[in-house]
Amino acid sequence: MLAMAYVFLEHPSSLEHDTAMHPGEAAITMHPEQPSRLVAIERALSARGWLGFERVRSPAVDRSVLTAVHPECYVASIERACAAGGGLLDDDTVISERSFEAALHAAGGAVRMVELLLDGEASAAFSSHRPPGHHALPSQAMGFCLFNNIAIAARYALDVRHLERVMIIDWDVHHGNSTNQVFHASNQVLFVSIHQSPLFPGTGPAYDVGEGEGRGFTVNLPVLPGSGDEVWVALVEHVVVPLAHAFEPQLMLVSAGYDAHRDDLLAECTVTEEGFAAMALAASGACRSLAAPVGGVLEGGYALGALGRSVAATLQSFSAPAGVAGSARAPEAGVAPIAREARDRLVEWWPQLGRRNVRQG
Repeated sequence: MLAMAYVFLEHPSSLEHDTAMHPGEAAITMHPEQPSRLVAIERALSARGWLGFERVRSPAVDRSVLTAVHPECYVASIERACAAGGGLLDDDTVISERSFEAALHAAGGAVRMVELLLDGEASAAFSSHRPPGHHALPSQAMGFCLFNNIAIAARYALDVRHLERVMIIDWDVHHGNSTNQVFHASNQVLFVSIHQSPLFPGTGPAYDVGEGEGRGFTVNLPVLPGSGDEVWVALVEHVVVPLAHAFEPQLMLVSAGYDAHRDDLLAECTVTEEGFAAMALAASGACRSLAAPVGGVLEGGYALGALGRSVAATLQSFSAPAGVAGSARAPEAGVAPIAREARDRLVEWWPQLGRRNVRQG
């Protein structure tokens, strides 16, 4: 029986990851991935009494857990660069003296979240840290990210906690290219990404379905600019949820990015906080029916007010009573064409997604 406890993981080092850019003597340029993101989330949750979530301070990740995804030589290079004062790693990714510590706790928060979920101390949890992670390739920082927090957590669940099936849903507006790569040949991780295309980083076409034993376990669901709640929610309810029932994960992790929000200027989708709430409700409802815990890991989201409201909406859905979770349905009756096309494309590997066989959450 799963515990009915809800946990919110955080660490003050996340606020010390300084991404402000100082081009010579010019005025400070604000980077979109900034400490105020977490301040906005805290304000939104505080105004709602934290929605029943217990706040837990995250530990730093164990080095051996970190290096299961990122080679030691790469980890050491990030450590040295931060110790030297930081700077630009690429056109988008900025580090400072305290960024390495923040990144250790961001990964550690995701791993501790998995421990709490698997030990039955929480039935749902959310790891809210900076820097985000799903673009950080094993040996390359990228897209504001240093270490792939959710991949590290999933790898820990498989290697240390000996799970056989982990599902990762990525609803950040940008494709989770690193998570895609790390588990590309694995049949133990079902990775499903909904993302705008075309858009940075330019990966994640629908025809990328994995390789080797992992064919069919990478599911990319690109959507066009301008896509909103109707499209995103339909893909979760009519593709992601049936996939979860077919795969039967022992743990579900969500790369919870909020830059698909209509107020966010880094992309062109039009999802609302109600849309994020519906996606989280459908995912958590599937988890309840499968007796699997669910945890979210913060990724993107740069419109501060929208970010705070959307995280709050997600947490409210994660903690919804059993009779409510899973009751959401797509805005229009039936299955949206984009979801039907995706199911038809995936039925080669997941026959349960056939139109007569698909099971709703």
